[in-house]
Amino acid sequence: MLLGVVLVPLVGAGVAFLLRSNRLRLALLIGIAVFHLALVISCWYQQPASLLGGWLAVDALGRIFLTLVSVLFVCAALYAVGYLQHEPRRSNRTFVGCLLGFLAAMSLVTVSQHLGLLWVAIEGTTLASAPLIYFHHSQRSLEATWKYLLICSVGIALALLGTFFVALAGSDHGADQLSLLVSELISHAGRLHLPWLKGGFLFFLVGYGTKMGLAPFHTWLPDAHSEAPSPASALLSGALLNCAFLGILRLFQVCLAAGLASFVQELLVVFGLLSLFVAAVFIVGQSDYKRMLAYSSVEHMGMLSLGVGLGGAGAYGAMLHAVNHSLTKALLFFVAGNILLAHGTKIATEVRGVLRRLPVSGALLLGGFFAITGAPPFGLFLSEFTILNAAVSQGHPVVATIYLALLAVVFLGMGAIVLPMAQGQPVAGVTGSSHVRGESGLLVGVPLVLLIAVLVLGLYVPPGLKEALTHAAQLVGGTP
Repeated sequence: MLLGVVLVPLVGAGVAFLLRSNRLRLALLIGIAVFHLALVISCWYQQPASLLGGWLAVDALGRIFLTLVSVLFVCAALYAVGYLQHEPRRSNRTFVGCLLGFLAAMSLVTVSQHLGLLWVAIEGTTLASAPLIYFHHSQRSLEATWKYLLICSVGIALALLGTFFVALAGSDHGADQLSLLVSELISHAGRLHLPWLKGGFLFFLVGYGTKMGLAPFHTWLPDAHSEAPSPASALLSGALLNCAFLGILRLFQVCLAAGLASFVQELLVVFGLLSLFVAAVFIVGQSDYKRMLAYSSVEHMGMLSLGVGLGGAGAYGAMLHAVNHSLTKALLFFVAGNILLAHGTKIATEVRGVLRRLPVSGALLLGGFFAITGAPPFGLFLSEFTILNAAVSQGHPVVATIYLALLAVVFLGMGAIVLPMAQGQPVAGVTGSSHVRGESGLLVGVPLVLLIAVLVLGLYVPPGLKEALTHAAQLVGGTP
């Protein structure tokens, strides 16, 4: 089962490059996406046996993030079928092949229990996703791809150095060298050299934090998410950033067991608040609505870091927030794709009257806006309030005040961009794609399902999901 979630999409990627028909490749994409989701669902009912001496295993953290990857991939695959019909006619060989390779790499991240294998998997996500950013073959997409590869490669190199530091932390003056298995490092945490472990975590935080989009290491993210086609943008924001976050959490678990809770939690709180601040600054007055969504991702990665850094109920809030953010951000990137197809521009001031021109997409845009900014009754309100409550109850009034103030700035900044786009009369002379004929079922159906899911999570968290989130939070020192 564990090998299946990695090997099936990997083999499918190879097959996609061999097929000659665009239609067959899309059918393969849908088939593998659904089969992958079926494998992941089975992991919830039957715990898969660990493989390769424990290198591959599913714990509560991995199961949550693997499920998000699979659910979002099914949504992106279905949306891509409708989306590619409105793109200029070209072979989808690279797009489908790289999407499947991207799924394989992200799946490997979630089931990796060895820090070395985890590094290889995260590096694999970079290589598989870079061609997706270059999909439109424009100068801007080339620049975004180059920046993505350069900055993320530097970050991954720093994470590799952090991995070496952890290996040194496990060397005990001639005794048996500890492996880089997370479970072994945790069980022998008392043997670890704390200075090396601290250095390893710092490099993990900077290295994987670059891939996660934490400020000030986020500079690749706005360009990449803006230039990638909407199905890829949804996966980059909703799934890939979570995978990088999981890389940080793996070593975070080890640091907690080694008695470094205050050291690592304070770092996460600082970088969380910094990310919130940077996102708020750049969202205000943003002219490109896809870049606005990208900076919103920086904001929400900051919230995840802040929640885990606060610990207690904050860690549970962070796990719940990861679910809510992934679903909501995918929804918004899909809607942004609909707007781009219809209007032919990413400039927010050139898009007006979406509710008139694209009624369903306009309604989804407004719903997504209120959801992503934490308005009730959507799921993000519940998770953001849980993090806020953790800050207040644990005696951090300054953190809570800064957190609330930055959330207010983001709400006002995004509202000033989104609300004029949705209302008013369509801008004359903006025609968009000549192939657009209204709103097809897949283009609006997929984001509609996601919006309903986020609304339900704001009103009711199923007991099974709550239990899974609780177990995941407990692995990083949290409580419900």
